[in-house]
Amino acid sequence: MQAATTPLPTAGGRRRALLLGALLSSSVALVATTSACGPEQASGVAATRVGQTASTAPAPSTPSTTVTTAAPSALPTEAAPEASPTPSPSTPHTPPSTTATPTAVPATSQSPTPTATATPPKPAPVVLLRAGDAGPKVRALQARLRQIGWFSGDVADRYGSLTTTAVSGFQAKRGLEATGTLDEVTWARLVSMTHAPTADELANVKPKPVETKPQNGAWDVDPRCFKGRVMCVSKTTRMLTWVVDGVPQYGFDVRFGSDELPTREGVFPVYKKQVDVISNLYHTPMPYSMFFSGGQAVHYSSNFARLGYAGASHGCINVRDKALLVRLYDEVRIGDKVVVHW
Repeated sequence: MQAATTPLPTAGGRRRALLLGALLSSSVALVATTSACGPEQASGVAATRVGQTASTAPAPSTPSTTVTTAAPSALPTEAAPEASPTPSPSTPHTPPSTTATPTAVPATSQSPTPTATATPPKPAPVVLLRAGDAGPKVRALQARLRQIGWFSGDVADRYGSLTTTAVSGFQAKRGLEATGTLDEVTWARLVSMTHAPTADELANVKPKPVETKPQNGAWDVDPRCFKGRVMCVSKTTRMLTWVVDGVPQYGFDVRFGSDELPTREGVFPVYKKQVDVISNLYHTPMPYSMFFSGGQAVHYSSNFARLGYAGASHGCINVRDKALLVRLYDEVRIGDKVVVHW
């Protein structure tokens, strides 16, 4: 009997073993089902343990949250415009804020502050004399203008059209506004170029001409003056002698430049002749000029006629006998020689 009952427990044990194996297989199947619902998250598999029931596996809720939060495919698409070095037109709000600031800066830089701090314009020069005025001041003005060749004729006390024209020409020559009205600037410039009028100048007394006789015999001979047509100028005798083919024709007194502005010595050709000339450097008249070396010329000088050798030229050869100089001017040709010697 005992031998017959022994297989029963064995069969029961087998049944238990089979039942336990079924339970284990079902648990394994349950675990496989839970992990398959959320392939992108390994934490779901780790949370499900062997022997856990199906009710403890809320796997569908976990994948739903992970799907909504995990959007890596959308991030590169939205971040691409920000990574681009060129501003995207889809974000117009950023450029206006940056461009508004530099636009405001020039507005402040163009403020009228420099204009307010700028120095005011210089006032117009004070007018001293104008057309219609009369008196001794007008006469002195005309006398000074006559000294430098801007006024011709007798001086008078009335500021008329001749005075206006003379003042206007003087102003234009010096780069001043040619108003024809005497102001402080014009007067200061005129005074610096002239001397105080003498009593004879204010009274229209003509200076007596210096009597000079043409000299055709005695002259300071220089061998370079023997040939051709030559103005032979001697610094020793202070004479100019007009010589044609070695024969002296006539001569007259001359004056030279100072030690600071000496008259050049040597042999030169006459390259230019002009009756009416105003010096560009010294703004003095140089009538009947015969140029021979740069700006140096033989010309008439009213200053030499009036003051003699008390003054000096700026390097030119001054002549005080106007009548003889006009004669010489008519005879001299371009290319004739000028010999300046001691």
